[in-house]
Amino acid sequence: MKQQANQMRPGQVIEYEGRRWTVLKIQIITPGKGGAFIQVEMRDIKTGTKKDDRWRTADTVERLMTEDKEFTYSYADGENLVLMDPETFEQTVVPAAILGDRLPFLAENMTVSARLIEGEPVALELPQHVTLEIVEADPVVKGQTASSSYKPAVLSNGVKTMVPPFITAGEKIVVKTEDASYVERAKG
Repeated sequence: MKQQANQMRPGQVIEYEGRRWTVLKIQIITPGKGGAFIQVEMRDIKTGTKKDDRWRTADTVERLMTEDKEFTYSYADGENLVLMDPETFEQTVVPAAILGDRLPFLAENMTVSARLIEGEPVALELPQHVTLEIVEADPVVKGQTASSSYKPAVLSNGVKTMVPPFITAGEKIVVKTEDASYVERAKG
């Protein structure tokens, strides 16, 4: 289905230069002189390589129709992830590269949303937030106020993040899977 370039949104799958791409980020830029253009960051579905490209707002792109379906993550098998359909219990194998830098947030039995083209998964969405334990946190520097600065910490999955000074090792916190940023202390 053809659509104008300025109608693209993150998460859509397009066909460009004979390959399938997932749109990651989009930015419409209006320079002082000349027409507006769209700066798009996208990832090749097969190889996992990223590419930045520009289109004029009047250009058209081929958008592929997708279907979203829920799967349960079972386990990792080398460079692949094994997903299970919760209704039919059929297993589907996808390359681990499909998640990119969000891979450490994937946990066993986690429900993930897969974007399918012709029954083949081309993108995976994790839950927006996950609860993880802090395994290492720098001590608070005296005179530091809670509102002014964050300190580095390491999560139980090995990812580094910045947390408020009152958070200590051993506490559970909620983080965004998109960028590993601190959201809040885990309740309960």
